[in-house]
Amino acid sequence: MHISSIFTTTVSLALCHSAHAASNAAWRSRSIYQVLTDRFARADGSTSATCDASQGRYCGGNYQGIISKLDYIQGMGFDAIWISPIVKNIEDTTAYGDAYHGYWAQDITSLNSHFGTSGDLKALSAALHARGMYLMVDVVVNHMAYNAKGSIDNIDYTKFRPFNKKSNYHFPYCTIDYNNLANLTQIQDCWIGDTQVPLPDLRTEDPVVQLGYAAWIAGLIPQYGIDGIRLDTVLQVNTGFWSTFLAAANTYMFGEVYINDASFVCNYQNYLPGVLNYGLYFALFNAFKSTTTAPTTAMTDLATAVNNVKSKCKDTSLLGTFSENHDNPRFAFVQGDLAAAMNIISFTMLADGIPIIYQGQEQRYSASGSNNGGNDPFNREAIWFSQYNTAAPLYGLIKKLNWARKNAIRDDSTYLSYQSWPIYTDTTTIATKKGKLVTVTSNRGSTGANYTQVIPAGYTAGTVVTELLGCTTLTADSSGSIAVPMGLGQPRVYYPTANRGSQCGGATTRSRSVTSGFSTLTKLARRKR
Repeated sequence: MHISSIFTTTVSLALCHSAHAASNAAWRSRSIYQVLTDRFARADGSTSATCDASQGRYCGGNYQGIISKLDYIQGMGFDAIWISPIVKNIEDTTAYGDAYHGYWAQDITSLNSHFGTSGDLKALSAALHARGMYLMVDVVVNHMAYNAKGSIDNIDYTKFRPFNKKSNYHFPYCTIDYNNLANLTQIQDCWIGDTQVPLPDLRTEDPVVQLGYAAWIAGLIPQYGIDGIRLDTVLQVNTGFWSTFLAAANTYMFGEVYINDASFVCNYQNYLPGVLNYGLYFALFNAFKSTTTAPTTAMTDLATAVNNVKSKCKDTSLLGTFSENHDNPRFAFVQGDLAAAMNIISFTMLADGIPIIYQGQEQRYSASGSNNGGNDPFNREAIWFSQYNTAAPLYGLIKKLNWARKNAIRDDSTYLSYQSWPIYTDTTTIATKKGKLVTVTSNRGSTGANYTQVIPAGYTAGTVVTELLGCTTLTADSSGSIAVPMGLGQPRVYYPTANRGSQCGGATTRSRSVTSGFSTLTKLARRKR
C-alpha cells in the first residue's frame, strides 16, 4: 500500500474511534493529578513497603493500586490523572537502576507488566470514567532505550518493536548541545542518555516512523479509553512529525519543551494543542523559594513571565501549568516553609492553563536525602509512606482551590478564556485577576508580619467579596479596590460573595455541566462515550 493510503486509512480509523478521546475544549476545565505509577499505590494496600527512591528500583505501584486510591485523588477535586508511560521497557537493571519510571521503552506494542495487565489498565480507565474523570497517558516518541553497559556498539536493534532496524535511528551518534538552541537539527538528531543507557534517537522525520507511530496511537487510544496524551521530549522530535501523529490520535495533548524561554516554548503550540508551561515555571519557582524581606525583583519577574506567556502562546488555556513534576526539584527541598508552599500552589492552581499537581506535593514531599538539589531520582518518592493523609494542610488547600476554580468556571463562561492579569506587584507580593477571581500571593513566609495591602481589583464599587480560603469578607471601595489583610505569609483568594457557590457556606449552585457534589463532577464539555 502507498504511504499516503496508509496515512488516510490510519486517520480514518482514528476518527472512527474519536469517542474514546477528549477534545481540547473538554480538557480546558480539567485539573490534573500527576501519578508516577510505580510510586503511587500498591495493589496490596501496603503503606510501609520498601522504596528507596535513590536506588531507582521498581517499588510495586500499579494500576490496581491507583484504582484503590481514586477517592484520595478525587477528594482533592481533581478530575483527571496523568500516569507514567505504559509500554514495555528495559527489563534488566542498569547502572542507574530499573525502568520504573517508564521512559526507557523497548517495545511499544506491549505493556509494562510491572504496572499490571491489559485488563488492569482497562479497569483503571473504566473506574476513572465512572467518576467523570479523564485518563492522560505519558507517551515517548523520540527514542527507544538500551542497557548498553558503556558502549553504543552493544545495542541490539532487533530488540526494539516495531522500529527494529538500525536505519530507523539517527547516525552517527552524537550528544545534544542544549546551549545551541539555534541549531534545532542537532537537538533533533543527536541522542539523549549516555553510553551506559543510551536512548537511540528515532528518525522522526522518516515517513516509516511517522506512520508507524500514527497507526499505534490510533489503536491505543480506543483500546484503553485514553482521553489525552502527555508527550515527553518534544523539543528533540522533528517538528514535521506532529501533524501526522496529532491527526491519528485525534485527542488533546500537551508536550514537554524543557527550556527557560517563553517564546521558544510557546512556538510549539504551532504543532501541538498545548505545552507544559515552562515559560512560567522558572519565574514561578524563583518567586516563592525565598522568604526573605530583602528587596528583590522576583515578583515583578513573575508578573513579566505571566505577560510573556500571554503574548507568546497561541492559547494559554491549553497550557499545562505546574510547579513540581518528576523532572524538576521538589519545592519543599528548596524551601521548607509551609506558607511558601501554600502560595506557590495557589498561584499554580489559579493561573492560566490546566493546573497540574505532582503526586506528593500535597503531602509536602521534599526529596529527602537528595544530593542533587531535590531532583531525580530523589523527587520520585513512594506516596504510600504518607498514609494518604487527607488531613495534610496542602491536601485541604488544593481541595479549596479546585473548588474555587470549578466555581469560577461554572459561574463565568469567560473564565477559561480570560487571561490572568497581574494587577499589583511589590517586592514580596503579587496579585492577579482572572475573570472575577482575585488571587493575592506573597513570599514573606510563615513569620510574615500582619499588614493591609490595597489591591486595585477592578470590582464594582460596593461589591462584597469572600476570601475563599478563610471565609472572611471584604467590600470593594469606590474605586473597586479591596483592602486585603495579609499576615503569616498566607495566600488570599477572593470571589464575589453573591456568586461564590457552596464554598464558605454559600448556596449550592447547579449548572449546565457540574453536579452539586464535587466528587461526582462528570462530563464538563465531554464528548459522548
